[in-house]
Amino acid sequence: MNILLNENAGTANANLNAGAAMIVDGDQTSFMADVIEASRTVPVLVDFWATWCGPCKTLTPILEKVTKAAGGRLKLVKIDVDKNRALVQQLSQMGLPLQSIPTVVAFWQGQIASEPFQGALPESEVKRFADALLKLAGSSAPAADYIAEGKLLLEQGQAEEAAKLFAAALQEDRQKPEAWGGLARALLALGDEAQAEEVLEEAPPELAEHVEISGARSALALASEGRKAQAARAGLEARLTADPKDFEARYELATALNAGGEREAAAEALLDIIRLNRKWNEGAARLQLLKFFEAWGFDDHATMAARRKLSAILFS
Repeated sequence: MNILLNENAGTANANLNAGAAMIVDGDQTSFMADVIEASRTVPVLVDFWATWCGPCKTLTPILEKVTKAAGGRLKLVKIDVDKNRALVQQLSQMGLPLQSIPTVVAFWQGQIASEPFQGALPESEVKRFADALLKLAGSSAPAADYIAEGKLLLEQGQAEEAAKLFAAALQEDRQKPEAWGGLARALLALGDEAQAEEVLEEAPPELAEHVEISGARSALALASEGRKAQAARAGLEARLTADPKDFEARYELATALNAGGEREAAAEALLDIIRLNRKWNEGAARLQLLKFFEAWGFDDHATMAARRKLSAILFS
């Protein structure tokens, strides 16, 4: 994984440097140029703060981090309210009362772009605020673009290119579970189970149970099971020909079919077991089918088709 990430390190560092250049200390003499005029080409966040304000000391570094991550697509102007009382009074007269600090105001095209927020919000909330501003300005986050393109390439069988895009997304934002899960799936498609496992181990702990990562983890487990089942596929098919109610053979064949990319057939094999004996082996067929759903993704067409059939069986 480190190789994949390092290939994109230059781009990421360039973006961070561009973001750092977009952070300035403003005042009442430069407000028109730094904020109003600048916002006609790039969205601007204005951080109203003071040296004595405890929450400001928490919020400002978060704003700086989010601005740097935007790679030049977002500007941050920091205004010390104690040193710029005339500006604060003027803004209040214009309908922007700064009753408490920190207060963050977003500007785009020379106008206030959204409802300001007050207080030291967590990084996730600040990022959502910034992302909404970027979206309004028609500038989506690079990480989201990389992930969307990576998913499309993975569906088209271009796993190597997809892996590079997911790695690039992680350079932009390591809190994207879709990128962690996508990179692991791409590596699986390339046959590199060891590196896929490494990727999942490196994902931030707070993202471990996200559906994108748990799904990739299920796909990894199924890949290991599938290798063994595929080696025995001919024997499993022969056993079923001799005895269609050999549920163990049908269960293992489903795993082999899944490993071979035959999702519909894999689901159907398990559904056959459930139709005939849903309690077989303590409901193992249903549990394995749910594991397939998680590994494939809940919006996958094979998942949705099999889920409808499972519901029809269970509620009939």
